[in-house]
Amino acid sequence: MSLLTVGLDLTVLNVAVPTLAVDLGATTTQLQWFGNAYTLALAALLLPAGLLGDRFGPKKLLLGALVVFGLASLGCAYADSPGELIAARVVLGVGAAFLIPLSLSLLNILFPPEERAKALTTWVMAMFLGIPLGPLLGGWLLDHFAWGSVFLVNVPLTVVGVVAVLCLVPLTRGSGQGGIDFTGIALSAAGLVALTYGFVHAGEHGWADPVTYGLIALGAALVAVFCWTQTRVAAPLTDLALFREPRFVWGAVLATMASFALMGLLFVLPQLFQAVQGADALQTGIRLLPLIGGMLVAAKIAERLVAVLGVRVVVTGGFVLLAAGLAWGSTTSPSDGYGATAGWEVVIGLGTGCTLPPLMTMAMGALTEGRSGAGSALIQVLRQVGGTIGVAVLGTVLNGVYRDGVAVDGLPAPVADVVRGSASGAVAVAEKLHLPALAASARAAFTDGMAATLWVCAGLGVAAAALALLFLPGRDPAGAQPRESEHDVVAI
Repeated sequence: MSLLTVGLDLTVLNVAVPTLAVDLGATTTQLQWFGNAYTLALAALLLPAGLLGDRFGPKKLLLGALVVFGLASLGCAYADSPGELIAARVVLGVGAAFLIPLSLSLLNILFPPEERAKALTTWVMAMFLGIPLGPLLGGWLLDHFAWGSVFLVNVPLTVVGVVAVLCLVPLTRGSGQGGIDFTGIALSAAGLVALTYGFVHAGEHGWADPVTYGLIALGAALVAVFCWTQTRVAAPLTDLALFREPRFVWGAVLATMASFALMGLLFVLPQLFQAVQGADALQTGIRLLPLIGGMLVAAKIAERLVAVLGVRVVVTGGFVLLAAGLAWGSTTSPSDGYGATAGWEVVIGLGTGCTLPPLMTMAMGALTEGRSGAGSALIQVLRQVGGTIGVAVLGTVLNGVYRDGVAVDGLPAPVADVVRGSASGAVAVAEKLHLPALAASARAAFTDGMAATLWVCAGLGVAAAALALLFLPGRDPAGAQPRESEHDVVAI
C-alpha cells in the first residue's frame, strides 16, 4: 500500500496545480518546483538508500522511511506558502527514495524462491498503478475536499505500512561489511540531480536553452566520475559487477525502455482527454481505467506464460503489443470519441503488463539478498531517469509539431504565445474569445503532435522487442527465480 502512495505522488499533484496557483499564490516557476522537488530528491537518494538497506538491514530503515513519508505528507497538506510546500515535497521525495528499494529488497526476505515472481508482480503493479490512479483520485478529492486532501490520503496508508512492517517483516542483521562511501554518495546525488533536472529543464524551456545542455553535460560528467571512483574504493556505493550479469543488465535496460514509453504516454493522454475531448480532472482519471485494467490482466497472465514459454517469448510479445497499441493510438483524430481511445489504451496496458513484471523479476533474480537493496536501487535509478528523459524528449516532439500546426494568424502577440504554449491554453482562449476555428486548429495540431509522439514510442517498442528476442533467455524457470537469502533473520 505504501508503494501505491509513492506512485500516486508522482502524478496526483498534476490535477491540483490550478487550485494551488490560486490558494497559495504560486508563480509558474513555483508550480513547476512542486513537482521537481519530489523528483530530484527521489533521484538523489535512491542509490544510498539501497546500499544502507543492504549494510544495516531494511526493517528499521523502512520504518523510518514510512514515518518520514507520512509526516512529510502532513507537511504538504498544511503548507501555508509555496516555499513550505516545496520543502515538504523534498522531504516526501526523501522518504520515497528509501521506500522504493527497501520494499523491493524485502521480497527476498519475506518470500521463498517459488513465490517471489508473484510477489514481484504485485510490487511492480502497486508502483505503476499509482501513476495513472493519481489523476483519478486527485480529481475526486478536489471535487469534494480542500487541496490538502491529495496529500492527507497518504497518511492512513503509511500507518498501515508501519503496522505491517512491525508485524510481518523480520529483523535482519544486514551484511555489516565496509564503510560508507560518502564521496560516491555526493557524486551520484549531484550527478543524478543535474542529469534529471537537465531533462526536466529541457521539457520546460526547450533544447535551445544553454542551461539544458550545461546541466545534462554536468550530470553526465559527474556520473562518469562516480562510475570511475566505484572501481577504486574498498566499499563502493553500488556494485558495478552487476553489469556483467546479463539477466540484470537486460532486465534493467528493457524495463527502462518500457518506462520511457509509459511515462511518455501518461504525459500526452491527460492532455488529449482534457484539451481535445473536453474531460475534467476526475473524468480524465476515469478514462485511464482501460490502461490500468489491461496492465492488471496481462500481469496476471504473464506470470503463468513465463513459466510455460519463457521470458523471451512473453516479453517480446509484450513489446510487440505495446508498439501495436501505440501505433493504433497515433491514428486518433480530433473527432474520435473516447470509445476509440479506450481500445488502444487496453492494448498498451496488455503490452505493459507483459513486459515490466517479467523484466523486473528477471533482473531481481540475478541478485543475492546481500546485493538486493543496491541492485533494486540501481534498477529504479535507471527507470526514473528513463521516465524523465521520456517526458522531456517526447514533450519536445509534441510541442514542436503542435506549435508548427496551430493557427495563430491575426492574434495579438500575447494571445498567440498562450495559444502556442499548450492546447489546453489555446482551447481556453478560443472559448473566451468565441473563436471555434482556433479551438479546432488547436485540437488538430495537438492530435498531430500526439501522433508523432506515439510513433516515437512505437519505434522504441519495436527496438525493445528486437533486443528482447536477441538477448533474453528462453524457457528456464530456475534461472528466473531470485537467489536465496544471505542475511540471517534474528527477530520478528
